[in-house]
Amino acid sequence: MRMVEIIAKKRDGGELSEAEIRFFVEGYTKGEIPDYQASALMMAIFLRGMNEKETVALTMAMADSGDHLDLSSIDGVKVDKHSTGGVGDKTSLILTPMVAACGVKVAKMSGRGLGHTGGTIDKLEVFPGFKVDIPTDLFFRNVKENGISIMGQTKDLAPADKKLYALRDVTATVDNLSLIASSIMSKKLASGADAIVLDVKTGSGAFMKTEEDSEALANEMVSIGKGAGRKMAAVVSNMDQPLGLAVGNALEVKEAIETLKGEGPEDITELCYKLGSKMLVLGEKASNEKEAREMLEDAIRSGRALEKLAQFIASQGGDTAAIYDTSKLITASIIREIEAPVSGYISSIACSEIGMCSLILGGGRVTKESDIDLSVGLVLKKKVGDYVNKGEALAVIYANDEAKCREATLRFLSSYSIGDEEVTHQTLIKKEIG
Repeated sequence: MRMVEIIAKKRDGGELSEAEIRFFVEGYTKGEIPDYQASALMMAIFLRGMNEKETVALTMAMADSGDHLDLSSIDGVKVDKHSTGGVGDKTSLILTPMVAACGVKVAKMSGRGLGHTGGTIDKLEVFPGFKVDIPTDLFFRNVKENGISIMGQTKDLAPADKKLYALRDVTATVDNLSLIASSIMSKKLASGADAIVLDVKTGSGAFMKTEEDSEALANEMVSIGKGAGRKMAAVVSNMDQPLGLAVGNALEVKEAIETLKGEGPEDITELCYKLGSKMLVLGEKASNEKEAREMLEDAIRSGRALEKLAQFIASQGGDTAAIYDTSKLITASIIREIEAPVSGYISSIACSEIGMCSLILGGGRVTKESDIDLSVGLVLKKKVGDYVNKGEALAVIYANDEAKCREATLRFLSSYSIGDEEVTHQTLIKKEIG
């Protein structure tokens, strides 16, 4: 095969064969195909698109470019969950112990965050001593014995995706449905789960801004997963405002613990029940979502879900004291209220701007080398549809630097729209697929 012919074929709108796609992925991963030819093919795909057959072939080729995690030695259906990300999204911290407490095993690999807050494994490092870089044998043992383990993504997992994403990022070829879906699903498939539940965010604080685009992405990923022999389900959920109330690493961990105690915000509690119910059904522990929800509610009510979190943290070297006393979590030195400048109803929140406030405070990464301040962030007191009086707290800001605190406060105030007209509270679950 010749790379120039593959580029020309896609440029002219042709369908690439599985063999042609594998030739490209394998050659580019090994460094045998130069960046300029890979860039040309990515642009051809961006402009011409890929059909379902091509997208599945690309996903599988990228998944096969490195190691596969073989979970077959672990009994039962292994279920994974993926979120496309958003502001205040700490669902993995809540979902995984809830689901594991109901008897479904969760073996999860997560990456570090790049953006307004840390990723799941950054947040887990709030617990002193917790190790994300654990040997694979310990990862397997923890899943078998405790039903849950989360570790950092290995460098050998779907290396083609990592290399291609870096190229797409600098060649304006990121925003293509097939390329986005294959990027996400190649890592999920290589991670070895039998079933995958997807939480695709939509709105101002999400990667996909419109409900139509988010639904299309969800359908594409479900189709890829089913084509690869996995059990799949997805929801499209609202990200026009932060999920829950807390934004920032330690603050989100605290909110996750509160939710596992049955004391969390209504929206994140409801989303975790919805995603968790789908995980239990796919994991063959419940015959329908109503039965699954009752199981999850019992896991919260009985305290088993919280105990499962503690068991998981301890198994990877973490100090569990803060799970039973959240005042032991790391705390910022500056804590103050952000007051409403006028009275009225919260009509909208520029969700991505709340994320930027966290980044300004030091709660996220600008580059992969950036250090994260785990203690900073915001806790919202008012969300869309709520009424606020002038001078009442819109949020509490947590900071360790006065200048950053002032900058983030101003940014926060500009993100809130307050009007005289009563506003309907937003719908959380926009669509269910699979």
